[in-house]
Amino acid sequence: MYIAMNRFKVAVGSEADFEDVWRNRDSSLSQVPGFVEFRLLRGRTNTEEEYTLFSSHTLWQSEEDFVNWTKSENFRAAHRSAGERKAMYKGPPVFEGFNVVAGI
Repeated sequence: MYIAMNRFKVAVGSEADFEDVWRNRDSSLSQVPGFVEFRLLRGRTNTEEEYTLFSSHTLWQSEEDFVNWTKSENFRAAHRSAGERKAMYKGPPVFEGFNVVAGI
């Protein structure tokens, strides 16, 4: 199993808009080979730096399945309008990928 995560610093006041983008996106992940599940996680608000931390969390059968998805037309379509929403972010997303340690 492989976990792919992106952390987003969302500008305070843009949280509902950010959640709506994810809620209303045209996702075809369920049709992608190796995809298992998706979660959007909402963290705490950093009032000093004026952002709320979010993380997208996807579970895949393998890292190869995830990499194949990132090279697909489905991936390009899912991320096509990402640049239009720069105002809601405090910097670019930060990617982290993890292979699950079997048996633990």
